[in-house]
Amino acid sequence: MSNKLVIGMFGFGVVGQGLYDIIKTKDLNLEIKKFVIKNQDKKRSLPSSLFTTDANAVLQDPEINTVVELIDDADAAYDITVKALKAGKNVVSANKKMLANNLESLVNIQHETGSSLLYEGSVCGSIPIIRNLEEYYDNELLHSVSGIFNGSSNYILSKVFNEGQSYDDALKQAQDYGFAETDPTLDVGGYDPKFKLAIVAYHAYGLYVNPDKILNIGIDKLGDADVKFAKEKNLKIKLLPLAKEVDGNQIVLYVLPKFVPKESILYAVENENNGVLVRAAFADEQFFYGKGAGGHPTGSAVLSDITALRYGYKYEYKKHLVDKPVEYTTHYQLRVYLRFSDESLLEKVNFDNIEERYSSKDFNYIIGQISLKEIIEKKELIDQQGVFIAQMD
Repeated sequence: MSNKLVIGMFGFGVVGQGLYDIIKTKDLNLEIKKFVIKNQDKKRSLPSSLFTTDANAVLQDPEINTVVELIDDADAAYDITVKALKAGKNVVSANKKMLANNLESLVNIQHETGSSLLYEGSVCGSIPIIRNLEEYYDNELLHSVSGIFNGSSNYILSKVFNEGQSYDDALKQAQDYGFAETDPTLDVGGYDPKFKLAIVAYHAYGLYVNPDKILNIGIDKLGDADVKFAKEKNLKIKLLPLAKEVDGNQIVLYVLPKFVPKESILYAVENENNGVLVRAAFADEQFFYGKGAGGHPTGSAVLSDITALRYGYKYEYKKHLVDKPVEYTTHYQLRVYLRFSDESLLEKVNFDNIEERYSSKDFNYIIGQISLKEIIEKKELIDQQGVFIAQMD
């Protein structure tokens, strides 16, 4: 028999309302007692008595045994999560930035308090990748985890490649439809998939890396010439995070645009959909596909965590507890395309080998081998207007 959950929810935005829409259609052994919101005067679809601006109305209520955190502010979310866990309450969160920046300390707090923190909704919306990494792949040697982790950037790229829209027009459309924020940097700059990658790496390899140390270059410098180059070679550009095991006990992590051929399963992942590709020693290659954003898809992942708590579910972090820990490395070679306008850039960025070079009045690029470490060290030079970099294979 399941335990009854009495829930206090922080936030009632897109995901919060999506979650509530799903819950009210189900006969579940749970009750939402209180919502904590920022603006008490805002018109709501539920009785005003359910809403409060006082966090302690949830955190200090002994009847509430489960906190669902669905707010945008990462610092505030961390404070709420820590207080709830230390008060003996279980927590469900979808805040990938908060989790990625504080995962190691949050895991320690769980071990100290015995409380459970679940966060399936923080990575790739409705795709249950964290639970699969925890349970299905718990004893599996994973060669790599990669894919399309950000629906906003994928929507933009789909419009650019499939409908011939300019990057600016596609971005505006994504904003109009609510897929991208007014300031889209978190998505198109590759920060959102980087936070998700950091979380995935912890469950896939037991490795915690501060997101500040992980390379992220997005699609915001994409130009018409880059799109034309890709189309001429029957390729698409996708923004792909990668966690990969190299040399037995080292893990490479980065987020970069990548030219993807038709043969790749990721080629056909379009619009706001996400796709996670797992390559394993024994299970071989497996692919997870689904909606990566939106109130109902993310809400379904949050609800999955909530219902798991009814049966006392906790992440065991098995990969983190193994005898032979892995370590993060940036000593990794990439084959990249680099489009530039200023020739002096090539004097400042060290390529180990240049395979191809093209120069014209309007379009200059090279294809060559470069180390991940060099890209990180020269990021300010590479990630600027007039320059676009993408992995070739």
